[in-house]
Amino acid sequence: MLTLDAIEAQGSAVAALRRAIARDRVASAYLFEGPSGVGKEQAALGFAAEAIGPGGADAAQLRERIAGDKHPDVRVFRPRDEGKRNIPVDFVRDEILPVARYAPFESARAFLVFPDADVSFPMEQPAAANALLKTLEEPRRGVTFILLAPRPDALLQTIRSRCQRLRFGPLPPATLERILAERGVSPEARGPAIALAGGRADRALELAEQGRAAAMLALALDVDAAVASRRPGRITDAAEALAKAEPLAVALDALGRFYRDVACVAVGAADTGGAPEDDPRPTHLAFGDALDTLRQRARGLSVMEATRRVAAVERARRSLARNANVQLAMDALVFGMSRGQGGS
Repeated sequence: MLTLDAIEAQGSAVAALRRAIARDRVASAYLFEGPSGVGKEQAALGFAAEAIGPGGADAAQLRERIAGDKHPDVRVFRPRDEGKRNIPVDFVRDEILPVARYAPFESARAFLVFPDADVSFPMEQPAAANALLKTLEEPRRGVTFILLAPRPDALLQTIRSRCQRLRFGPLPPATLERILAERGVSPEARGPAIALAGGRADRALELAEQGRAAAMLALALDVDAAVASRRPGRITDAAEALAKAEPLAVALDALGRFYRDVACVAVGAADTGGAPEDDPRPTHLAFGDALDTLRQRARGLSVMEATRRVAAVERARRSLARNANVQLAMDALVFGMSRGQGGS
């Protein structure tokens, strides 16, 4: 439902948007920052619906038109599907700027929404962003741009500086738990999916409904077995499999959480953590359903080494964030763990 009331766990951002409407001080440009799958696009469309009005019986029809992309004053421009996913400069000039120049067409306000704006207008290809910039600097009255960006620093600083920035944070586990339960996801599938979702509802659903959380655990076990074997060929294969995992960020999360779980079990922290009496799974473990496997591994791996490996995975994540070569980073991680160094 396209209302700000439907946005969960984003109280600060929603409150700011409500104040803007109440005070009739809607900004000409917003930058909604934060992970995908936490409600940014729903908030943008809900904000547009409430800012445009009307109330009463006509509100449902308005929201239906916006949701169906049939309202002329609420336009959504996504990254292009063909080739490189950035929006070409010609598309900005021919399709986006005319809308910004002549809107609103039907209402007192118009909203142009850009999901994944950091993909549409990447810093390394600034032509399209620069074409948009003049309109952001001299906006038409009643027209509001809303850029949604998981990676706001990938946008030009000149774009960011023209926007009012609102932060959308990861969803808390309790919210993800309820969302998965409403979708009919079994209790045993929820825990690993939530642990690996990074606070993203879309990722939690994908991991749970496609059984990918179990596949990520299997990959972590394969990497761990290869490390334990000390066989270069097997270690190389494991590093290649890890580098090809999709999405790699989730695979690394799974590997790190596996070793964290092993460390917890090794120090006797595998209690039920307040779980229901008929549910013996430890609630604080990502892979509590595989408790026997964790216990077996904890007997052969010291707490110190498991902790080193958790840290090594985090270092690998940071190196990838600095644009390190994926395969080289995974080779360094897995071979480093095999040498008892927790990665390099």
